[in-house]
Amino acid sequence: MLGSIYDWPRRRPYVVDGILTAFLGLSTVPTGFATDGVVGGLLSVGMIAPLFWRRSRPARTYAVVALSCFAEVLFLEKPMTANVGYLFILYSVSAYARQNSVRYTALGVGVIGSFLGPLDWGILQTSDDAADVLLPGTALAILVAFIWTFGDLMRTRRAYVGQLEERARRLEFERDQQARLARSAERARIARELHDVIAHSLSVVVAQADGGLYAGEKNADAARTALATIGQTSRQALSEMRRLLGVLRTEGEPDPGPPEGAAPDRAPQPSLAQLPDLIAQVRASGLPIDVRVTGDERPLAGGTELAAYRIVQEALTNTLKHGGPQAAAAVRLDYARDTLNIHVLDNGRGLSAHSDGQGHGIHGMQERIAVYGGVLRAGPRNGGGFEVVAQLPLSAEERRRGAKRE
Repeated sequence: MLGSIYDWPRRRPYVVDGILTAFLGLSTVPTGFATDGVVGGLLSVGMIAPLFWRRSRPARTYAVVALSCFAEVLFLEKPMTANVGYLFILYSVSAYARQNSVRYTALGVGVIGSFLGPLDWGILQTSDDAADVLLPGTALAILVAFIWTFGDLMRTRRAYVGQLEERARRLEFERDQQARLARSAERARIARELHDVIAHSLSVVVAQADGGLYAGEKNADAARTALATIGQTSRQALSEMRRLLGVLRTEGEPDPGPPEGAAPDRAPQPSLAQLPDLIAQVRASGLPIDVRVTGDERPLAGGTELAAYRIVQEALTNTLKHGGPQAAAAVRLDYARDTLNIHVLDNGRGLSAHSDGQGHGIHGMQERIAVYGGVLRAGPRNGGGFEVVAQLPLSAEERRRGAKRE
């Protein structure tokens, strides 16, 4: 509420300046006409009317108002109430003028004018006492210096706020750019991993086809087994190929490839069979982990197991980084009929965990789960700690395998 009230005058400067000009004009111009005739009225207009342009053209507006004040000293025998307009334009030229020469010239003219008026209306007309000039002149000079300094402080503050806003916009842009690059890199990594899974499946198909062809001449049962394996593996490879193409088409972002100077990663892609090794490695780092597997445990497609492995790996890595020295974790795998449910939780710092802003692990898990049309929820737990809950849908072939075991 307070922020909107503060921003309203900044967004509508001409409305604010129009209201100010109208108020000062109605308060001073009629008095000028009534007290000093046409000359006083016109000079009052010259001091007040230009204030409408005090922000957009501060130097020119100041020149008009200052000349009107000088003419007042020349042609009138006493000051007018319209002189208040000079104080507003002095603030404006200090706050909004771009050239320092204009700003300091305005200060000098204001100080000189502070003594010029009392000199004309004091010693030259009604008094021969120097104190009648020095005292009011000094007071007016102090007032001029104060208003000019206040305008300069506001100019400095406005420039500082502008720099902060620009920096915030730049940091937000860089953050979004880093997130896009991280998503692109994660998609490329997923694509490379799925490529290895498909290549492995096709190698199995080729080996089974060659073995089936050889066995078909002597053992019909072995040939049928080989053909069944070929059909099953080919369907899995086709499903993974569709997912791979889906990853490569996402937003049309190119594959950034491995870091410059680094060799491509050709290590075999992990599966849930390597999950005990991962758990042992993390435990060796000092993180206690409780593992439970429920449901009808069975082999799944290579891409599905790879996605599950990576989600558990990333969740445990986040716990190691942010959970704190006393944290403990738990990993739950549930083989349901239609889904593989993954739940990784810890009792670490949760919301109070420090983040350096460089991690994109959750984004990576979201990208990976999206390839399989799954659901991911990651965030602080009620009562403390952090949890990652993922649900990976299973293919028709994987569901059939589960049904056969029942």
